[in-house]
Amino acid sequence: MDSVIVVGGGLGGVRAVEALRSKGYEGELTLVSAERHRPYDRPPLSKAVLAGDRDDTTVDADWDRLRARLLLGERATALRLAPGGGGTVATTAGDLAFDGLVIATGARPITLPGDGPQHVLRTIEDARALRARLTGGARVVIVGAGWIGAEVATAAAKKGCAVTVVEAADAPLANAIGSGIGALTAPWYAEAGVELRTGVKVAAIEHGGLALADGGRIEADEVVVGVGVRPELGWLDGSGLLLERGIVTDASFRTGVESDTPGEPGEPGAYRPDVVAVGDCASWWSARYGRRLLVEHWDTALNAPEVAAATLLGQEAAYDAAPYFWSEQFGRMVQYAGHHPVAERHVLRGDPASGKWAVCWLTGERLEAILTVNSPRDLMQARRLITAGTPVDPAVIADPEVPVRQAARS
Repeated sequence: MDSVIVVGGGLGGVRAVEALRSKGYEGELTLVSAERHRPYDRPPLSKAVLAGDRDDTTVDADWDRLRARLLLGERATALRLAPGGGGTVATTAGDLAFDGLVIATGARPITLPGDGPQHVLRTIEDARALRARLTGGARVVIVGAGWIGAEVATAAAKKGCAVTVVEAADAPLANAIGSGIGALTAPWYAEAGVELRTGVKVAAIEHGGLALADGGRIEADEVVVGVGVRPELGWLDGSGLLLERGIVTDASFRTGVESDTPGEPGEPGAYRPDVVAVGDCASWWSARYGRRLLVEHWDTALNAPEVAAATLLGQEAAYDAAPYFWSEQFGRMVQYAGHHPVAERHVLRGDPASGKWAVCWLTGERLEAILTVNSPRDLMQARRLITAGTPVDPAVIADPEVPVRQAARS
């Protein structure tokens, strides 16, 4: 393998470059990034950058040692695969031939209909532009009470804005963790002086506010939309790669190609070991959960490229980590590990009124996932149990007076 191209200049892209070099790849290495900045971390954008505590989140990478050509501010526009391996990436800087390809193009924020201005939060420019608009007394309306919406509301309220959050579901975080558990976070908004309006659907973003589906209207100086992201896949149309919610891969991040067999929609005809995909754009097979996962979090972008690089270099590797992420909102540290949709039930660990509590999702005696609020030790111990698949005593793990690790059955 003489030429590898990494498409995507986020954390997944730079970690793929580092992993390839650390595993002994000595050939040509090119990173193509639509952003003009060197790769940077995104989680601080909605936290420290929006709060004004940081202005630069560039990843600390030694580009001289990595010997990678950086094509910054250039976008991939098409992919042409050669039948015997390798191919060409068409970019705004010209066609680039490759023997190996890492796709790490991430995702783009969903925007809402309407001709009014709306902010999204994905890039450093997004964060800086929004930060400049969060001034005392400004009427800020945030569409979406998910992780990003809550973090933006936190920053805006601290800056003295008049903040309203509208959510189509009946509780914050309903899509992420379910309405029942999400409702436990609703009091946080009122405590921070933020108006939370659930069950409200937005028809359009207009100049000066929102038009609601029921005919109502909310006035706003600034509108922030935080209703999710979609994988950046448009440039792969017609490439032959199998695309569903994301790029279909196996557990080694080899990409699936469209099946030629009639009657098998959605099934890969084969997997290409010379083309791998990681990060927010990859829908990878998890043996742990027996399904494909599309995990749009920093931890996966950090760790998955190690496996993808090994695969590209012909080494045996598979990724099967339990997902993990965190959020800082309204003065609370919220952390999550695992994958709760596979669980049979959940138990509450501690009293939400105490400010320190957790929710544990279980299947039989198996701990599938945990959500913690201001309980990093619980999260750390539970994550080890989840990773190891250690059986737990449901009664013990529900007791906040007993360390999570002691719930493990011998």
